[in-house]
Order: sequence, then C-alpha cells, then structure tokens
Amino acid sequence: MKLQVAMDVLTTDAALELAAKVAPYVDIIELGTPLIKAEGLRAVTAIKAAHPDKTVFADLKTMDAGELEADLAFTAGADLVTVLGTAGDSTIVGAVAAATKHGKGVVVDLIGVADKVSRAREVTKLGAVFVEMHAGLDEQAEPGFSLSTLLNQGETARVPFSLAGGVSVATIASVQRAGARVAVAGGAIYGAEDPAAAAAALRAAII
Repeated sequence: MKLQVAMDVLTTDAALELAAKVAPYVDIIELGTPLIKAEGLRAVTAIKAAHPDKTVFADLKTMDAGELEADLAFTAGADLVTVLGTAGDSTIVGAVAAATKHGKGVVVDLIGVADKVSRAREVTKLGAVFVEMHAGLDEQAEPGFSLSTLLNQGETARVPFSLAGGVSVATIASVQRAGARVAVAGGAIYGAEDPAAAAAALRAAII
C-alpha cells in the first residue's frame, strides 16, 4: 500500500517546506484543493520540480470541463488529478482522454456520493485508475462519522481505491487490511508538531 500526504496548506512556500520534510516517507504528494485555489497550478509545477521522483497529485475536484482542466494540470506537472464522482460521465471521460494523451491518470473522488459502491464500479469502467473513498473535513466532524463505513465501501466495491478521511497511525493498519491501494493522510501529518516524524511513523505502520 502506498502512502499519500494531503497538503492542505495555503501557500506554495508552505507546501514546498512540508513536502521537503515528508518526501522521504511518502509515495504521493497531494496538493489540496485550497492550495490550488489560492496559488494556482504554479504550485503543482513547483512541487514536481522539487520532487520529480514522486507522484504529484492535483486535487482539482473537477465537476465540469474535465478534459480542459485535466489537460491544464497535467501540463503543469501533475501525475494524477481528481474528478468528482458526482460529475457527469462525460466529464470523467474527458479527463481520462487528457490523461491518456499525457500518459497520466484520473482519480475519481467519491466525496458526497451517496452510493459509493455503485459509482466506484461505474467510474472504474470509464477509465479511473482508482477511486477515492473520501470523507471530507466537514463530514468527519459530524456526529456519528465512522471510518469503518468507508472501509466497508472500499472492500465491497472490489475496485482499486484509496482512502481519505481519518487515516492515522491508529487506523492505517485497518486501511491496509481493507485492501486500499493508497492511504491518504492529511492532518495526521501536516497538523503534527513534527510532520517528518509523523510521516515516518505512518510509513512504519504499513506492513
């Protein structure tokens, strides 16, 4: 299982500083949606230039103009981009077309999708390299949220998936047992007093 850091910081400088600390322990460096909205795709270019050996993940959360937005991100240096699972099939197909042209990949983020299992299977057939079983920060703060729900959905879908939303040293073993291809850690790394040590601990917890 691969480890992905989600960098929900707001400046390119902060992203470069965080990435430099955690890069030795992660496989995928994700530029969060707030960062891309604040800094634009220049942040993607900067991270890829600094870490050419890492997979750079641009969390665009595209909802429309899939081919255009994906093409922009891939041209800027992204290796993976996200399209929302609530987007129309044609948007996903367009993004996949751009990915094929660049030799890159599309991840479909299932945040906000009611039937994640069915949609995961549908978008995999459309060409997504994997889906993201994702509970956002707002959902995680709601009463009754449980990581086990996402894990069960990932296991049931039986398609390649990542898991984002509550990944920590305490939960990462269960994420791996569920069969996730990628564990996505955000706050557990960037919110830690020592992000490098936090990333190293997560890496060590992966069997």
